[in-house]
Amino acid sequence: MRVGAFVLAAQFPGQGQGEALHRAVRSAEAAEAAGLDSVWLAEHHFVPYGVCPSAVTLAALLLGRTERIRVGTAVSVLPTAHPVALGEQAALLHLTSGGRFSLGVGRGGPWVDLEVFGSGLAAYEKGFPESLDLLLRWLREPRVSAEGERFRFREVAVVPRADELLDGSAEGPEVIVACTSPASVRLAAERGLPMLLGMHCGDEDKAEMVALWRRHALGAGHPPDLVAGAGHVSAGVAQIADGRAEAEETLVKAMPGWLKKGLDAHVTVDGRLRSMRDPVAYTELLCGLHPVGPPRLAADRLAATSERTGITRFALLVEGSGDLAATEENVRRLGAEVLPQLF
Repeated sequence: MRVGAFVLAAQFPGQGQGEALHRAVRSAEAAEAAGLDSVWLAEHHFVPYGVCPSAVTLAALLLGRTERIRVGTAVSVLPTAHPVALGEQAALLHLTSGGRFSLGVGRGGPWVDLEVFGSGLAAYEKGFPESLDLLLRWLREPRVSAEGERFRFREVAVVPRADELLDGSAEGPEVIVACTSPASVRLAAERGLPMLLGMHCGDEDKAEMVALWRRHALGAGHPPDLVAGAGHVSAGVAQIADGRAEAEETLVKAMPGWLKKGLDAHVTVDGRLRSMRDPVAYTELLCGLHPVGPPRLAADRLAATSERTGITRFALLVEGSGDLAATEENVRRLGAEVLPQLF
């Protein structure tokens, strides 16, 4: 089982943006020191829900500050990025880190981001498959051209090649797709790409998505060994304390204020109505779904999710307290007191 930290760079009420980013960096450094497998970085624009606007940029910083831990994006939003530019960045991080970089990509939402970056609503509603396929070609082929609806250009050389690691391996960076619907599950499965599944989903929903992915992947002709070892990642929340009530109280005191401020700040590009979760009820839901409580309970929760879904990789939000010292202690306990019970 591989347990990593999920870092949002969340701006809690009363905090500055620099403070949120400092906590994000320290969370990743603490994760390596604690023996965690990976750190996954979120990307948002114009909202305090998360103040990191470029997950690949923050990943570059953290890869330079660490030696062992895998660093991934969760996720880089393709409708607001050019897939060639993102592919170049991914190849650069993959090669210079010795293969420690994972590229998570997603469709994002119908936010004002699409207007600011000039990609438009169509890039969100129907352009994701074209962007994903162009990105994959850039990471796998020596020369690439494009003749799609959104991207058209003559053949150019791919520099640097993502499959030219110094150790002689001919593999590019791992690519993972955030999946929230049957359509996105099918898209990832047909391309043989593992899924990142959100922290709002319970084990039953995630098990159904894994089963659907498996059917589509096999139907697309992918070999059974690839399907069996797909490497899906389950996002969740982790808060370790001596007792369950103490851990839940920490999150219920801190997270609703952040969630309300952060989620309310999202603006749709076309004025469409959107329904937002009740912050307190959502926090309580997350406490019930994920490893929130004493180390034994946390380990049991992770083991149960793995058994029910077949997923063995986790990206756990560790900054739910909103406090730097508490976050570092949470990460330390996750590594020292939970991980040993999983192996």
